[in-house]
Amino acid sequence: MINYIDGPEVRITENDGIFVDVEFYHTKEKLEGLELHRLFPRSGSNKYIVLLNEAGEQIAIIRNIENLDPDSKAVVEKVLEEYYMIPRITRFISMTSKFKIWMWTAETDRGVITFEIRNHIASIKPLYDGRVLIKDANDNRYEIPDYRLLDKKSQKMLIPKL
Repeated sequence: MINYIDGPEVRITENDGIFVDVEFYHTKEKLEGLELHRLFPRSGSNKYIVLLNEAGEQIAIIRNIENLDPDSKAVVEKVLEEYYMIPRITRFISMTSKFKIWMWTAETDRGVITFEIRNHIASIKPLYDGRVLIKDANDNRYEIPDYRLLDKKSQKMLIPKL
């Protein structure tokens, strides 16, 4: 049976950067070294966060991190940010194509990167809110928070691919 965490009935503390410890106030049970994963990584960034033990078994699900106490919420946000670190593209510098392989150079919030895409239909996913998710040939992921806010040159490089 999965425990659902609805609010401040737990205290969540950081354990080694990408793991957390969870203490349930009502049972005094403490679980250590749990891994956090989003059940819906694209659409539900703050809802339905699963806690997995070392064997990969689901121990509990946080329904909404907004309902956690502020310290626990901050820990969960930090750990998820580290785990789901996705560079955000702020502009495209260049794009070349050779033999249906596209080589992109882009500026991100983590620096300038170069990556290649082999199938733009499968690799570039526009979402309803203006976000665009990109997966390169090596399965690295990138995000454009809102393609409409890119400069005109970047939009011209991207829009024919959408």
